[in-house]
Amino acid sequence: MEPGSGADPDPGAGPTGPERVIVLGGDRVRIGRGTDNDVVMDDLTVSHRHAELRPRPGEGSGICYEIVDLHTDGGTYLNGGPVDRALVRDGDVIGIGHATFVLDGTRLAEFDDSAGVWLEVEGLVVTAADDGHRLLDSVSFPVPERCLVGVIGPSGAGKSTLLSALTGQLDVDEGRVLYDGRDLHRDYAELRHRIGVVPQQDILHVHLPLRRALGFAARLRFSRDTTADERDERVEAVIAALGIAGREEQRIVTLSGGQRKRVSVALELLTKPSLLLLDEPTSGLDPGMDRSMMMLLAELAHEGRTVIVVTHSVLNLQFCDRLLVLAPGGRVAYYGPPEQTLRFLGFDSWPEAFDAFQNDGARDWAGEYHGSEMHTGYVSGPGGRGEGDAMGAPERRLTVRRWIGLVRTLVTRYAAAIASDRTFLAIMAVLPIVLGAMARALAGGALDAEHTVNTVLIICVGAVLTGTANSVRELVKERPIYRRERAVGLPRSAYLTSKVLVLGTISVVQALVLTAVAVAGVDVDPRGFGGVWGQVRLELLIVAAALAFTAMMGGLVVSALVGREEVTMPLLVLIAIVQVIFCGALLPLYSIPGLAEVSWFVPARWALGAMAGTLHLQELLPGKFGEDPLFASDVGSWVMDVGILAALSVTAGGVVYWLLRRQEPAVMRRR
Repeated sequence: MEPGSGADPDPGAGPTGPERVIVLGGDRVRIGRGTDNDVVMDDLTVSHRHAELRPRPGEGSGICYEIVDLHTDGGTYLNGGPVDRALVRDGDVIGIGHATFVLDGTRLAEFDDSAGVWLEVEGLVVTAADDGHRLLDSVSFPVPERCLVGVIGPSGAGKSTLLSALTGQLDVDEGRVLYDGRDLHRDYAELRHRIGVVPQQDILHVHLPLRRALGFAARLRFSRDTTADERDERVEAVIAALGIAGREEQRIVTLSGGQRKRVSVALELLTKPSLLLLDEPTSGLDPGMDRSMMMLLAELAHEGRTVIVVTHSVLNLQFCDRLLVLAPGGRVAYYGPPEQTLRFLGFDSWPEAFDAFQNDGARDWAGEYHGSEMHTGYVSGPGGRGEGDAMGAPERRLTVRRWIGLVRTLVTRYAAAIASDRTFLAIMAVLPIVLGAMARALAGGALDAEHTVNTVLIICVGAVLTGTANSVRELVKERPIYRRERAVGLPRSAYLTSKVLVLGTISVVQALVLTAVAVAGVDVDPRGFGGVWGQVRLELLIVAAALAFTAMMGGLVVSALVGREEVTMPLLVLIAIVQVIFCGALLPLYSIPGLAEVSWFVPARWALGAMAGTLHLQELLPGKFGEDPLFASDVGSWVMDVGILAALSVTAGGVVYWLLRRQEPAVMRRR
């Protein structure tokens, strides 16, 4: 495509008319994807039988209507909020998939935004929470249908802040964003499914093959009753549309930067979003790939989407239909055709313009633009308007079947991603064997007074290391993926459950292997104490597995707390040292005020206590451990030790859930 080959958007155009009008009679009207419905929708986010509009007796001889959701995954919305069953009045807006239906007496008008939407940004003001300075200052501009808008400006001008506001994920202090006349923040629960967002960071599991990664995304985002053939057809369609055919079986990590960015765009195009926003999609690309990406975005816009792209590159702005320039302070310095930008600003080149933005602080960029004919022609002229007020309908209730289906898909995808990373698999397989062999070397031929303490100490530290190492990077490295999937409706409980199931299984298996190797061929009960329950090896295995699972949950807490993946490895070393010091094998913690209470929060302390009870450590070494109450060899003490490990795991899970929620934009915290 050459610059300007797409139809130039009309800045005065507004939302289009209805796609069709359904005349309502006395019978119910069924809406869904299946061909047996009265209103058939070609939308894979819509269920086969999605909703019914049922007549109800009204006042006098009139008829009113009731909308009923048929237990769907995508939900049915009335005036922006999710409903299971609700009365519909004249003028009410029913949202199903990408379509909205407006009731007018006995007629139902359908509006489909698949051909593009009109976006209106009105007076956005966003202030920083710490010092109150304005990140965005009265930002206003309209975006016509089928339009590619480029957003540029110096660092700190508010480009990323604007993008977050346009996705509905950032609360604004003043102003609003209208999506075809509807307040995006007010109706976020419904409209978010129609918005595609491509952040700077990858939102893909890069060790998966391309087709399989898109297939998992389709299973998560499409209705549960879609068939495998329907999903595969859509995946193949976006692969072909994005020009990445022939690489379907190639792992994403092996693709070039430009190809990986195309895969990220393909991921968003699965659900046919009418509004697509991209943050620095050409960052790190060579000039040729930069041009190719901007051409692709122009094609996507002119095919029927509204596309907004934030970029630092000024090489190929000619492909944009409109260009928004933000000056320092988050104010609009220009909005209009890209070819007129430099002339309006008074410069011959972009380097000169950016240098002036940084150094000419006295110039009133926004004031100059606001008083210009460009502002009259492209901002303050006629445009779509709508009504909106308070933000935020809550998310619809999630059915148990849907939740289980999401967890199953997440578990399958996560397991596939792990299986595709051969280096990680090799480390997971070798680590417990090596640690177990070290413990076995210390055990000698029997767990007697000479060898028991060192052996169980290595088992405990090894279980903590494997469990924590498995999880300490998982949440922080997937944060961009989680935020995007959360934005399109993934429950945080389903995401966290999938992590716990997969990582917990791996950690438990590793602990069992470690312990089995450590005591292989060893007389674990040379004095015939018989353990606590009469099964010494089994008791050791249970405690080691419980400790590894608890350590894995602790690793998730660390991963949810930190901001960068590289800080997790030093923390892993620190955690291991803390376990050694506070487990009770080296110091008589029970007799040291302060340290004793701190040790209650250290999983290895309780695990070592349970193992000490099983191995009757107080009888083997009465002078060293005889007075430690956690080492008692009775059923009550053993159950308490293991029970505390379970309680620590549950507590860690609650903390992780809270941390995930706290890191989300306010509009997502309603579930």
